[in-house]
Amino acid sequence: MKRSVLFGLFATASMMTCTAFAAGDLCDTNLQTIANAKAQIPADMTARVEASVQQAKAYQAQNTDDGTKKCITETTQTLQDIRNANKDGKS
Repeated sequence: MKRSVLFGLFATASMMTCTAFAAGDLCDTNLQTIANAKAQIPADMTARVEASVQQAKAYQAQNTDDGTKKCITETTQTLQDIRNANKDGKS
């Protein structure tokens, strides 16, 4: 199960480097990746992840370039935190 989360994280990271990929789609993709990873989020991180998702959705709802950038930044950081927590859990 952790492999699918990591695959999603790497897929998201690779999409971030693609200049043809629309920024709004990246925000949506990151939010979906987080939603797909919910079962693998450590219990002590659940509240923090939920707060981050709500903040990202608020940024996304602004429908501005700045809001989209903030959404991407917020979700990318959350995905990184999830990945690090899963990596720490494996060690």
